[in-house]
Amino acid sequence: MHVSLKNINDRIFNIKNEDEFQRVSLEVFNYQIQNNDLYRKFSSLTLKNKKPKKAEEIPFLPIDFFKTNEIKTSNKTVEKIFKSSGTSGLRSKHYVQNLDIYKKSFITNFKENYGPIKDLCILALLPSYIENGNSSLIFMIEELIILSENKDSGFYNSNFLKISNTIKNREAKNQKTILIGVTYSLLDFAKDYKQNLNHTTIIETGGMKGKRKELLKEEIHNILKSSFDVKNIHSEYGMTELLSQAYSKKDGIFTTPNWMKVLVRDINDPITLLANNQTGGVNIIDLANINSCSFIATQDIGIKLGENKFKITGRFSNADVRGCNLLIQ
Repeated sequence: MHVSLKNINDRIFNIKNEDEFQRVSLEVFNYQIQNNDLYRKFSSLTLKNKKPKKAEEIPFLPIDFFKTNEIKTSNKTVEKIFKSSGTSGLRSKHYVQNLDIYKKSFITNFKENYGPIKDLCILALLPSYIENGNSSLIFMIEELIILSENKDSGFYNSNFLKISNTIKNREAKNQKTILIGVTYSLLDFAKDYKQNLNHTTIIETGGMKGKRKELLKEEIHNILKSSFDVKNIHSEYGMTELLSQAYSKKDGIFTTPNWMKVLVRDINDPITLLANNQTGGVNIIDLANINSCSFIATQDIGIKLGENKFKITGRFSNADVRGCNLLIQ
């Protein structure tokens, strides 16, 4: 049976419950095995003539395929190629055929987590992402900066004095501000520019990028909380291979939007999924990946805590250092 892409696109971001997620996931799977040769071959080897009856039975493509193959569901024109910030030399590439889907995904999810974007000032400390070029995170933040329509919103690279003064001015006026930064840059900023923040939310992402000694996530958050006198540090979980993100507002517990789900697989038996509160490899269903592959086995290690909630606890030892909050908790 031929699956209509338009019919699926119209429903991905309107999923309200588990039944709808299951139905759309199976539709997306059928669409992708019809239109993605590599994923069809991989699925046929994995399923061995079985037909998935629920999302949990769908095969998860190892994320390394994004380094060596063009993961696409059609021969349509590619609007943008996002590249990972991996340090191994071989970078993952995400061939995006419809940027509007990516925009819909991150804008909808950001609003759900942080409210109307026009009410915010978006400040970015993301120097390593800018240096790498073709970053999906930079594309997202650029769009959010535009949507904020705030003269102070922007990329501050490593201009700590300017960003500190901007935050002080906004704090004095009780104005909401989002400061999103790569972890090492936020730590550098926190070292020399301590101040009390009451109206500024800090979102850290991306790890150390080889710039500093790796620290436990708890250590990083404690340093930032102490420097800025805040109760919680937020985190963003995203990666080149995904068109959706998860956000953590407290205790490293991430929440996914309704079109994204995290499952945890047995480390020694990747086909077996684990129950909640057990540690294993992280599988992700991202239905916004309609034009690439929505079912991905990542190299992260984590715990599923319940519907739409999970924690990242580490990475497989042979995995590259990469930009999506992969520090060991």
